[in-house]
Amino acid sequence: MSSLAIKHGAINLGQGFPNFDGPEFVKEAAIQAIRMEKINMLVVMGFQSSTLQLLAEAIAATMLGLINPGDEVILFAPFYDSYEATLSMAGAKIKCITLRPPDFAVPINELKSTISKNTRAILINTPHNPTGKMFTRDELNTIASLCIENDVLVFTDEVYDKLAFEMDHISMASLPGMYERTVTMNSLGKTFSLTGWKIGWAIAPPHLTWGVRQAHAFLTFATSTPMQWAASVALRAPDSYYVELKRDYMAKKAILVEGLKAVGFKVFPSSGTYFVVVDHTAFGLENDIAFCEYLIKEVGVVAIPTSVFYLNPEDGKNLVRFTFCKDEETLRTAVERMKEKLKRN
Repeated sequence: MSSLAIKHGAINLGQGFPNFDGPEFVKEAAIQAIRMEKINMLVVMGFQSSTLQLLAEAIAATMLGLINPGDEVILFAPFYDSYEATLSMAGAKIKCITLRPPDFAVPINELKSTISKNTRAILINTPHNPTGKMFTRDELNTIASLCIENDVLVFTDEVYDKLAFEMDHISMASLPGMYERTVTMNSLGKTFSLTGWKIGWAIAPPHLTWGVRQAHAFLTFATSTPMQWAASVALRAPDSYYVELKRDYMAKKAILVEGLKAVGFKVFPSSGTYFVVVDHTAFGLENDIAFCEYLIKEVGVVAIPTSVFYLNPEDGKNLVRFTFCKDEETLRTAVERMKEKLKRN
């Protein structure tokens, strides 16, 4: 979709990379690390964490380090495509549970019936890409109880944890009895608008990070040291940084959501991330891919077809994803293009 966007001069509200710079204090920390000759130093990983090249590598190292061929791993669709790819590399058997609009709630009874003696792990992404759903405390408590009862691990992708708008983010590892069976994955890029730096990490108790570190050593041995120094500065940012971040993103979200509703989309609630999922069917296109191609070529705006996030593409054919991690002028221009050129049937 991004290549089509370039070809047609479309505004890219598809891929989740900001079109504005990250904070100066983090960039300056990287510059200072280079000037202080912190270049050839190898930052040693702790026994309870690993610094990785990016979140996708954290996912890969976790799957390859802790999953054996034939292990069952439960995913909630729609899901980030890296999950399926790395689980396939590990030889896992994927068991998929679909979250459905409007609220994308976890079907607890289906989850209970899906867990078996072969279930090794459940993978959770909260706040959730692409839907913006945040797993509720009740959902997480139920999943935690099932994991403890059945001796199942949890892998949590919490890359959007600071982009929580409608409720507080809850980390699975913080729940009683869950730290010792949880691998928590996160990264720098989304929170600090530095998606090109590719700095991520995985945190877990030593008996789990041992496997993650063994796999990591043969994926990318170490991450750029100056970027790690800068990341350590970023993670000590004052609370005021996160207050401003949330305020700015809520303003951007309001522009996009109100605009999409005015255009005629059915917009589903998004409690976190910088994504919004909508139903496109009012505009008469056959499926999500056809709609996104039309939107780029005829309207000049990019969205992502959500069928790519499902094991069964039919489950996502009525939905597309927009992002609001763009400056306000870009968002308003995209909305105006859609109001002018996109007509309901």
